[in-house]
Amino acid sequence: MVKSPIDNSLVEEATAWRRHLHAYPETAFEEKATADFVATKLEEFGIEVHRGLGGTGVVGTLKRGTSPVAIGLRADMDALFIQEENTFDHRSKVDGKMHACGHDGHTAMLLAAASHLAKNGNFDGTVRFIFQPAEETGDEHCGGNAMVKDGLFEKFPVDAVFGMHNFPNAPAGRFMMRTGPMLASIDTFEFHVLSRIAHPATQFAVADPLLTAATIVQEMHMFKARYLNPAEPVVLSITQFRSGDPSHRQSVHVTPDEAVVRGTLYTLNDSVRDAFEAGLEKIVRNATEAIGAGHKFIFERGYPVLRNTRTETRFAASVAEEVVGEKLVDDDMQPIMGAEDFAFMLGSVPGSYVFLGSAREGEAAPRPLHTAQYDFNDDIIATGVRYWTTLAERYLAETPGRH
Repeated sequence: MVKSPIDNSLVEEATAWRRHLHAYPETAFEEKATADFVATKLEEFGIEVHRGLGGTGVVGTLKRGTSPVAIGLRADMDALFIQEENTFDHRSKVDGKMHACGHDGHTAMLLAAASHLAKNGNFDGTVRFIFQPAEETGDEHCGGNAMVKDGLFEKFPVDAVFGMHNFPNAPAGRFMMRTGPMLASIDTFEFHVLSRIAHPATQFAVADPLLTAATIVQEMHMFKARYLNPAEPVVLSITQFRSGDPSHRQSVHVTPDEAVVRGTLYTLNDSVRDAFEAGLEKIVRNATEAIGAGHKFIFERGYPVLRNTRTETRFAASVAEEVVGEKLVDDDMQPIMGAEDFAFMLGSVPGSYVFLGSAREGEAAPRPLHTAQYDFNDDIIATGVRYWTTLAERYLAETPGRH
């Protein structure tokens, strides 16, 4: 199979698209202008477009020949509620919102791959270009889950689906992936300790919600440290603790009637999620009942564990090696305890998710994702486009047709 090279002018065009998207960020399920931009470009390339899946999602379909084999390529489109601190010309023009995770770059790379495959693609089969909204919600009400529930793979069937994310902590152009669990599940929990307002001098007669909540937090960490297999990766974080009146209208000489604690849980094992949900609820219940306080416990499941399938990950690694060379590909990376809603798509069809290193040459330290100083590294656009186009052409050439 002869593959046509990526035109430098296309990379320059994709860079301009990326910077336009960066300047006009849109957050979860509000990506209307972004979806308009994506749909217009796909139509200009001569690609069939379907809109509205999962809210603001866009799916482009490019079919050639007679093969029934289809591949899905996915990019996320949403931004974050972060005030940008960069000063370059393409900085966010929307107050309080910015592309702090590189989804502008992901969208631009997949659009460029669609343009190239529409003009020069050498394949027999179908490519689905999946532009997904709302990856950043952190809960089950996310774009990946919404698209799947809306019938993504029933309306646009694929034999496998692939995703990619930039990774500022690795050298630009380095690919990383692994078979099996690669990214963690994410869950949130909240508990309330309920009591009565009292005078501090008579606190002994009323359950102290603040002290009890603090004790529960310690017991939760003890549960993680001593009552779960230490070989299981778990990240338990208490992120919010509130008790009393934060506006200071309530006198300091009054003890509060409620304490509210919220946190997150990341794991790589569903049985560990189950154990934590049951264990944390039991800790809250026992601690409050022991002192005569009331309680409320909420555990909300978010993204599942992202699990790459073996065959598709080996294939993705071989494509990455073709694009950048074997030395720049790690096909057995250590799992990362972050989460990604591409996991919902991988729960429906086989596939693989990869990281593409995006550290800037010469910088002493990376600009981390989800920070006000982050900006996607345009130097990796060409590599990302080559990966997508090579992946699609080889997959459709090497995968036997459905029976």
